[in-house]
Amino acid sequence: MRPGGLRLGIDVGGTFTDLVALGGGDVITAKVPSTPRDQSVGVMRAVEAAGIEAGAVAALAHGMTVATNALLERRGARTALVTTEGFRDVLEIARQNRPSLYDLTQDRPPALVPRGLRFTVRERMGPEGEIEPLDEASLEEAVSALREAEVEAVAVCLLFAFAHPEHERRVGAALREALPGVHVSLSSEVLPEFREYERFSTTAADAYLAPRLAAYLKNLGRKAEEAGLPAPLIMQSSGGVARVEDAISDAAGCVLSGPAGGVVGAAYVGSLSGHRDLLTFDMGGTSTDVAPILGGEAQTTTETVVAGVPIKLPMVDVHTVSAGGGSIAWADAGGALRVGPHSAGAEPGPAAYDKGGEEPTVTDANLYLGYLADGARLGGEVVLRRELSEEALERLGKRLGLGPEEAALGIVRVANAQMARALRVISVERGLDPREFALFAFGGAGGMHACALADELGMRTVLVPRAGGVLSALGLAISDLRRDYVRPHLAALVGTAEEELEARFAQMERAAAKDLEGPEYARRADLRYRGQSFELTVEAGDLRGLEERFHAAHERRYGYCMEDEPVELVNLRLTATVPVEKPKLSEGPPEGEAGRGKREANFDGEWLEVPVLDRERMGEGSEVEGPAIVEFRESTCVVRPGWGGRVDGVGTLVLERR
Repeated sequence: MRPGGLRLGIDVGGTFTDLVALGGGDVITAKVPSTPRDQSVGVMRAVEAAGIEAGAVAALAHGMTVATNALLERRGARTALVTTEGFRDVLEIARQNRPSLYDLTQDRPPALVPRGLRFTVRERMGPEGEIEPLDEASLEEAVSALREAEVEAVAVCLLFAFAHPEHERRVGAALREALPGVHVSLSSEVLPEFREYERFSTTAADAYLAPRLAAYLKNLGRKAEEAGLPAPLIMQSSGGVARVEDAISDAAGCVLSGPAGGVVGAAYVGSLSGHRDLLTFDMGGTSTDVAPILGGEAQTTTETVVAGVPIKLPMVDVHTVSAGGGSIAWADAGGALRVGPHSAGAEPGPAAYDKGGEEPTVTDANLYLGYLADGARLGGEVVLRRELSEEALERLGKRLGLGPEEAALGIVRVANAQMARALRVISVERGLDPREFALFAFGGAGGMHACALADELGMRTVLVPRAGGVLSALGLAISDLRRDYVRPHLAALVGTAEEELEARFAQMERAAAKDLEGPEYARRADLRYRGQSFELTVEAGDLRGLEERFHAAHERRYGYCMEDEPVELVNLRLTATVPVEKPKLSEGPPEGEAGRGKREANFDGEWLEVPVLDRERMGEGSEVEGPAIVEFRESTCVVRPGWGGRVDGVGTLVLERR
């Protein structure tokens, strides 16, 4: 990393690519349309739009959707699987749970590796070690078959390799020697944990994504080098950045690269405003991401399922729904109004963009209802045209028997219902009462829906940061370097010697010290009651209080605990981070009159003439009373009737329900 200079965060979304540059107390922002065919083009355009000299950049952190899109669209590498004889169908057998219990027509997505590309070797490891030696002849047969199959990647998942990886390493070495240029992922390196299906699934995803991710990141690295920029750091799903080579070797850990940046940024800015318990609400052009923040810390989980694929790696606990500004509204066969999951994206975009889109979207509804200004310019290139939104709403309205106003109100209500349901998933279903949290709204469209969602959930405080339209990029710019480590340790907690656990943690810390320079460590452990088939992760810095912390976590999450039941250890986890310098955000005084005039906006079917405020001219102490519209540089906030607030000392608009 270059000494001094600017820290850049660049986040690629489905519709826009956002940039934030921090340094010397300044915050520079830029927003340009995304380039789905090659996201790196949008990245370099964002740097150009910001007018930043390459020599002034100390670090470049990047969050992207390459891995996410490859899973969603099933456009990853041609991948094979090598496993223990008799277990080639573990990926397909899965857990036997149905995606929709009572829908007999719905099936789970197909496995990432088709049956014809799953190969086996004769060997067997057990809990205590080798049961049957690795058969060299079967290994040679598998290598020969893989060579003929012309695959791009191979996932190697042998039984009990999480505890005894010797056979798996020999298979991996043979494949790497015989198939140069083919990516090989070993489950003992990707996810050294028990539970075959989740280990197989995560390793298969890693192999499936790695070649696509490597091609993209190497292309981006070349463009950055040619422009004189530093090598990019890549956002991981766990909430920290990693070097390009580390991101490629941990491809499955990048599937939530984009949303993780927003959660990190929200935790930081929210803490500066004095709010450490938050529900984040990131509404972009394609989807909405929500996540809980407790005590100023982003929460992580190992139970994430992306596009039907379980990935059991530490990831920010984000829940995503397909309700973004570009989500298309449509009428189903029964004549009901639906919103999403299909999105107009950046190309062609909502009807109002005048780029060929003809279907109405959430953005078109917001524009028609007056929340967005007719003729407003987005991302420096897109000009909104209200008459095009009205035409699209009229076409949909005819199919529904509604006028354009009713159609627009219906679209917003349906989208809000989907987003409120998502917020309940990460609060009520986690044992958290949303009324005890503040709603932290960001993303290009977050501020327009925040007050309505807070009303729905009984929340009384909404935070809208100054850089809300580009907060994910801000989160990238302040993210620490991070690596996560895990070691299986299945044993009863009572009777396990502290010295034994200390030695395991010390072993992981030595490995982390080789990967990172001077890291800080956070110890955690996965625990469960004996007989349970799921675990909870709790802090393990003080080993003596481990059991009490587990009981408390179980009570909070599930509403009860069983203090008379024996507790088991399952895994030991270590998070190693190298902190980066965080900027001190501050808000200056108001710059004159913030009013931009008035315009008509529709609230619950009633048209009202409301004031429009320029956020750039507001400052610390500036107040707003709803109904009103506050126009930020990259986003818009709709202050509903009954809400009001002021700008605080770090530039966050703090709204309270009156």
